[in-house]
Amino acid sequence: MPYYIKRKKKTTSAKTSRKSPTLSTLTHRLDDVFSKYIRLRDAMPSGLFRCISCGQIKPISQADCGHFHSRVHMNTRFDEDNCHAECRACNRFSADHIIGYRENLIKKIGERRFTLLEFKAHQNKQWAHFEIEQLIKYYRARVEMLKKEKGIDL
Repeated sequence: MPYYIKRKKKTTSAKTSRKSPTLSTLTHRLDDVFSKYIRLRDAMPSGLFRCISCGQIKPISQADCGHFHSRVHMNTRFDEDNCHAECRACNRFSADHIIGYRENLIKKIGERRFTLLEFKAHQNKQWAHFEIEQLIKYYRARVEMLKKEKGIDL
């Protein structure tokens, strides 16, 4: 092509240049909405919750979504049996919180489901984009339902 013929630059519209979010971005979004769901699920209508590790009753503003098996285990990262409301002191700063967590978790879900959770934690799982997107939609709907039901806003 001769040097004197200029080509028109292709213009991209906002719709065509939009990239789909990465798996990491979707996982962070799901973490946020799943954490809200767990804290609302375990909250009392009065706006208080009982820490699964230490048993203290505290305001919902001091709640974290505590995982019995670490979030590294992708198979149980978003498992409702693995996650419960936990006070920030236990979740972030207490090294031995897992002892109380284990005892109270067995009382709450039973020995059979606890054994199944142990098994699931050591299985490999790779989430697909579609699965995570569907879970985000599901838990957003559940969060909105619980907000209305309990009258609590996080």
